[in-house]
Amino acid sequence: MADETKATDAGQRYAQSLFELTIESNQLAKVEADLKSLRAMAAESADLRRLIESPAFSAEDKAKGLTAVAAKAKFQLLTAKFLGLVASNGRAGDLLGAISAFVELSAVHRGVVTAEVITAKALTAAQLKGVSAAVATAVGKTPELSTRVDPSILGGIKVRVGSRLFDASLRSKLDSLKFALKRA
Repeated sequence: MADETKATDAGQRYAQSLFELTIESNQLAKVEADLKSLRAMAAESADLRRLIESPAFSAEDKAKGLTAVAAKAKFQLLTAKFLGLVASNGRAGDLLGAISAFVELSAVHRGVVTAEVITAKALTAAQLKGVSAAVATAVGKTPELSTRVDPSILGGIKVRVGSRLFDASLRSKLDSLKFALKRA
């Protein structure tokens, strides 16, 4: 599942509130790790995504389910309370967007930028280091990379930093060539 979740206004407000609480309680890194872990779990588990997104479950059921997931995963108490609050307020559908917004707030606070790297095949450690250096040079800040494999791009690389997309994929080059041939 691609993480194309955008934070809604409600998700952004929840993320901002949680961010402020984590700063006050000095738990930013731990809560961020919990939320990233939950996002990864949701990406891997259709059942968890269904619990979060489906209107078939009541807010109470979603709160119980997310609290149980937090307990099983040994999340911080603050993270567990946050998940329960979001779900019991009927905003579980905004949860993945809130997580994305929280991660962005945390990255800004730490002075790094988040970048999503999409390739047709998994990158080696050396290649990832090279991409990290190139992104750091291009944006002027230390990047925090997340990688995703998407065979549909055929080859090359796509790097998304915030709203900017650096696209050097074979798929986009072929599409450009196809468009140019049609115009000729």
